[in-house]
Amino acid sequence: MAKVQVELRNAAIRYICFVPGTFDMPLIIEELIKKKDIDAIVTLGCVIKGETGHDRVVANTAVKFIAELSVKHHKPVSLGISGPDMTIRQASNRIVTVSTRAVDAAVNMVARLKKLRDLEENDEKMGVIIID
Repeated sequence: MAKVQVELRNAAIRYICFVPGTFDMPLIIEELIKKKDIDAIVTLGCVIKGETGHDRVVANTAVKFIAELSVKHHKPVSLGISGPDMTIRQASNRIVTVSTRAVDAAVNMVARLKKLRDLEENDEKMGVIIID
């Protein structure tokens, strides 16, 4: 795990962690998400189609646990994982799109949660309106 300071879309990147595979992401996310200096986590990876349906198992399991960690810790964990059923070429063609969307989602969710929490702290009356 490398600790770095980089500015990206008005967000500081504090840690970059490499894992052996997508299936291994939830454990690292669990450790990172507990840190006070972490507002959100961006996952980046791909699940490539093999000769069996193993890629679907890996992707579905990882996504389930990633979503659960986000909700459990009340911090955004954006999904920058492409696949399953994807070739190496398809994954390569999606690198920029998927990673850009994942970073944008994390930054936007942090801002939206901050607004929501600020409203709660100011005791303002509010209804719930969700806008995509």
